[in-house]
Amino acid sequence: MCLALPVQITKIATNNKTATVSLDGIQKEISLALVDDVTIGDYVLLHVGYALSKVSESEAKRTLALFAEMDMGKTS
Repeated sequence: MCLALPVQITKIATNNKTATVSLDGIQKEISLALVDDVTIGDYVLLHVGYALSKVSESEAKRTLALFAEMDMGKTS
C-alpha cells in the first residue's frame, strides 16, 4: 500500500526540477520530474520525494483535514 500526501509548493528551484514544499511547518525539497506546469502555491501529491500530480487546494485541504481527524482519534 502506498500513501501520498498533499503538500503545498513554497519555492521552485531555478532549474524547475525541484521544489520546496511545506506540510505542517515541515519543509522538504522534492523532485518535480513527474509533473508539469506547477507554480508556487500549488498543491501536489507527494510520494517518496516525488510530486506525482497536482491537486486542487480544496481537495488538498479536505484530505489534510481527514488525516488530522484520524490523528485526533488515536488512543494510547
